[in-house]
Amino acid sequence: MNEKLLEQNKVIEKKMEKIKYKIAVASGKGGVGKSLVTALLASSLAKKGYKVGILDADITGPSVPRMYGVDGILGKSDEGILPPLSKEGIKIMSLSLVLSDNSSAVIWRGPMISNAIRQFISDIEWGELDYLIIDLPPGTSDAPLTVMQNIKLSGVVIVTSPQQLAFEIVRKAISMSKTMNVKIIGLIENMAYAICPDCGKKLEIFGKSNGSKLAERADVPFLGIIPLDPEISHLADTGSIGTYEESHVADIVDKILENID
Repeated sequence: MNEKLLEQNKVIEKKMEKIKYKIAVASGKGGVGKSLVTALLASSLAKKGYKVGILDADITGPSVPRMYGVDGILGKSDEGILPPLSKEGIKIMSLSLVLSDNSSAVIWRGPMISNAIRQFISDIEWGELDYLIIDLPPGTSDAPLTVMQNIKLSGVVIVTSPQQLAFEIVRKAISMSKTMNVKIIGLIENMAYAICPDCGKKLEIFGKSNGSKLAERADVPFLGIIPLDPEISHLADTGSIGTYEESHVADIVDKILENID
């Protein structure tokens, strides 16, 4: 390892020491709403009075800034780049904040993605935080591996959806976490059901909700379910995801707080 990487490792270690808990949100599979869950968890923690940051490690598909309505960075200090703050005071860093054209595809090989993630960790002034929530991209290769190797994670939250196919792929993320000796805080089943606006009937659009059984099969704690709610989509599209208020998200966060230590 060259001197530059050694120095960067020291910076990363020093900055991460100021953050009490580092939690990754993973799925192994795209399309299960992992980034949305990341935002909901971070917002709920912020509402409880904690100092929170989000590291959007989904380099090729960054979406967190849009959900919070933030754009661009605030500048620089002696400690590094100043990340923008959401209305709730959440520090956010994502590749989309530094790209000149967000409509362009990020066509990078693995080493470039890994280097970008390391820079997000080392070059940002995260300051003292209670929680840093890290939105991992799908899969079990370069990006998730870089995060797990460079940050001493407090644990990982796994996100799945009701489909059996989704869970079979999500199990790979569970396997990776166990292989890397990262604690699995628990599993969340997203898009578990929708409520018909006309009749109030619960509609299990993606199949029968069985998150607790899936968690039992994977031998991980079950944290709860999040429904398919049109209000969530509206708030995310308008940059107001931090205003979403539902008891099931707060209940999930309470379980995370219980399982984190």
